[in-house]
Amino acid sequence: MFAAFKMVFVFMALGIPAWVLGMPWTLLTKSVDRMYIWGRQVAALGVRAAGIRVKVSGLENIPAEACLFMSNHCSNLDPPILIPVIPRLPSVMVKKALMSLPLLGSAMKIGKFVPVERDSREGAVRAMRAGLDAVRSGKSMVIFAEGTRSRTGRLLPFKKGLFHLAQSTDAPIVPVVLLGTEAMMGKGGWRVYPGTAEVKFLEAVNTAAFPKREDLMAEVRRRMVEALPEHMRPLE
Repeated sequence: MFAAFKMVFVFMALGIPAWVLGMPWTLLTKSVDRMYIWGRQVAALGVRAAGIRVKVSGLENIPAEACLFMSNHCSNLDPPILIPVIPRLPSVMVKKALMSLPLLGSAMKIGKFVPVERDSREGAVRAMRAGLDAVRSGKSMVIFAEGTRSRTGRLLPFKKGLFHLAQSTDAPIVPVVLLGTEAMMGKGGWRVYPGTAEVKFLEAVNTAAFPKREDLMAEVRRRMVEALPEHMRPLE
């Protein structure tokens, strides 16, 4: 529990001043970049304070153009571990309720974050449009392909709509596998265990080479499964 306390302390001690200083600048300049950079740095420092070492490989597989980073998802630690190591400022899918918060919601809209409503067809359509707008404006996106966290660490089925987004933009997909976070902070738990988390950026998938959505999804999934250890591979 002490590791979790140290991480939250860093988030609060550094995040609140960064928010207070960065929010007026963001609203004035209509650019979220400065605040986003500070946020990434705070996230990385918080993870480090919790005793988590992050090992990154495959950065050479990231294309120069806007792309979709599709990752597995086992823990609440995944976003603060993954996003800071991506060498650009990507858009992120967030709960719609966060977009309604004063000031912060405005900053997220400026940064072209994508609001997500679960179990809502209309919300899914709105999220798709927002995602298209973000990618077409030159933003990459971070997407957790399963749509939720895995309780066991094993890869869950993918959400098909995310691959429709990829095909609608022709943006390449960079499959990402996160290893170790399932043992550091599982779904439903608050305790953080120090250790080493691995982020592996796999070879990018050329979306245009797969006209059928099912084939595109299968190729991305195949690459991720092959990069996962046996205990994280799906049971099917």
